[in-house]
Amino acid sequence: MSWANRVPAVHIPEFVGLRSIARCSRTHACRFPFLAPQARLSPEEKPIATVPGTEPVPLTAEPTPLPIRKPQVAERVTVDPRLHLAAIVDSSDDAIISKNLNGIVISWNLAAARLFGYSAEEIIGKPILTVIPPELHHEEEQILRKIRAGELIEHYETVRMKKNGERFPISVTISPIRDENGTIIAASKIARDISERRRFDESRYRLAAIVESADDAIISKDLNGIVKTWNQGALHMFGYTAEEMIGTPILRLFPEELKYEEDEILGKLRRGEQIHHYETRRRRKNGEVFDISVNISPIRNEAGTVIGASKVARDISDKKKIENLLLQSEKLAATGRMAAAVAHEINNPLESLVNLIFLARQNCAPESKATKLLTTAEEELERVAHIARQTLGYYKDTSAPVALHVHDLLDNVLTVYGARMMSAEIAVDTRYDDLQKILVSKGEMLQVFSNLIANAIDAMPQGGVLKVSSRKVFSGSKDGIQVVIQDNGKGIDPANLGRIFEPFFTTKGNLGTGIGLWVVRQLVERRGGQVSLTSSTSRDASGTTVTIFLPFAHPKDADDEKGKTR
Repeated sequence: MSWANRVPAVHIPEFVGLRSIARCSRTHACRFPFLAPQARLSPEEKPIATVPGTEPVPLTAEPTPLPIRKPQVAERVTVDPRLHLAAIVDSSDDAIISKNLNGIVISWNLAAARLFGYSAEEIIGKPILTVIPPELHHEEEQILRKIRAGELIEHYETVRMKKNGERFPISVTISPIRDENGTIIAASKIARDISERRRFDESRYRLAAIVESADDAIISKDLNGIVKTWNQGALHMFGYTAEEMIGTPILRLFPEELKYEEDEILGKLRRGEQIHHYETRRRRKNGEVFDISVNISPIRNEAGTVIGASKVARDISDKKKIENLLLQSEKLAATGRMAAAVAHEINNPLESLVNLIFLARQNCAPESKATKLLTTAEEELERVAHIARQTLGYYKDTSAPVALHVHDLLDNVLTVYGARMMSAEIAVDTRYDDLQKILVSKGEMLQVFSNLIANAIDAMPQGGVLKVSSRKVFSGSKDGIQVVIQDNGKGIDPANLGRIFEPFFTTKGNLGTGIGLWVVRQLVERRGGQVSLTSSTSRDASGTTVTIFLPFAHPKDADDEKGKTR
C-alpha cells in the first residue's frame, strides 16, 4: 500500500498537521502528496515534496530548505487554498477539533487549547471523553451514532470539562467528515464557551421575572411613543393586555386634556433627562381616570444613543384619598375653631333679638297672624343659636328628643321658605301620611329638612314644582317614617353623584359651602336612619330626589334593648 493511500483524504481543518503544513508552506513553498495529485512516493513510501524545476526532496520531521527558482515576471505562484483554511482554523476564536469514529482526537487548534487547557500534544491521540464529565459520557455515544448516520448536530448546548476540572457550558456544532468516496471517516467539531451568555440569560430571565411579578406597571416605548413591552402590573393597573397595547400609542392611556404631556415627556427623554415621581392622571380601559406617579428613564443602545424609554407607574389613588381626607380634617378642624368663635360672638345679639321678638308679641293679639309669624321667627332664631353651637358636629346636642309628627316639621320649614318660593314661582305639592309620632331631636330634624328644601329651591331658579311627602313604612324590625323631597330642577351631573355627600364639595360654585348635605347625612345616620339621593339631567325628566328613612326605634332605645338581652 502506498503512503498516499494510508493518509485519509480529510478536509484540511481536521487534519493533525495543519500548523506544520502552514509553517512549511511559508518557509519552503512546498507541496505534499496528500494535497497534490502530482506528488509521488519514494521507494521507502516516504512523502516527497516537489517544487517545479527542482529535484524531489524527501520530507523529514524538520523540513530541509529546497532550492527555489525565481519566478519569471509572467509566472504566478499558486498557493493551495487549503493552506488558507489551515491558517483560518488556527486563528479562530472558537475551538475547532476533529476526531475519528472511535472518538479519538486527531486535530486540535489553538482556541481549543485555550478553552480546555490541553495542548495539542497532550490531547491528540486521546479519547474526546477526556473533556467530557463522567456523568455525560453517554452523550458521546449518541453523538457518534448520529455522525455515523450522516447527521449534522447544530448548536447543541451541553457541559464540558477543562484540564483543571472546571465544568463550563458550551455550544457545539458537529459535522461528519467524508473521504473522496463519500464515506464518513471522522467528525469535525466547533465548540464555543457560552458561560457569559448563560450568565447574561440568567440575569435577563431574573430581571424579566422581577418585572412580571412587580405590582407596579413597567412599560417601555420608543421615541414615537409606541409601546414595546407591557408587564402584568400594567395589565392589572390599566386593564389592557400586552397583546392589546404593544405596537399602539401610549396616548390611549391619557385623558384628552392631558395628551400634551407626552410631547413634553418625549422631549426630555430625547435630551437624555430622567423624570422622577411625576404625579399625573391616566385612564383605564373602562374609562376610569385615576391618579398615578411615574418614573421615566431613557433607554440607550450600545453607542449611548437614546432609543426609547422605560416607565414605572404606580397607582396613587389611595394615597390621594388619604391626602384629601387629611385636608378635609384640617378644614373641619379650622371650621370647628371658627364655629366656636362665631357662636361666642353671635350669642349675645341672638338673645337680644329673641327678647325683642318676645316684647313685640306682647303687643299683638294672641290669635293674630302677626303673633304666629313672630312665634315662628322666635323659634327660628333659637334654631340659629342651636346650629351655631353644634356647627359641623363639634358640639354634641344634649337636648332631649321629643315625640312629634314629621309633617309638622316639614310645614314649619316650608313656611320659613314660603316667600322665597313665591318669588321664584315654585309650586309646592305636599302629601303627608305619617299619623304616628316619632322620637327625634327637633332642632336637628329642622336643620335636615331646611338644608334639603333650600337645595331644591336653588335647583329651580326658573321656577318649578317642589314635592314633599311623608309616610309610614314597614320593613320588618325597622318600621319608621319615610320623607321624600323632590324637585324638577336641572339635576346633578352623574360624574358628581359619588361625591355629593363629601364635606366641602359643592355643585353651586361660589354660592355653596359644600357642608349642607354632609351635615344632613351626619344627623340622619346619628338618628339611626338612612339618606339616599338620585338625580337626572335629561331634558324631559330632570330633577333630584332625596329620600330619608327614620326608624321609630331610637338608637339609644335599641342599645338599651341589646343590653337587656345580653
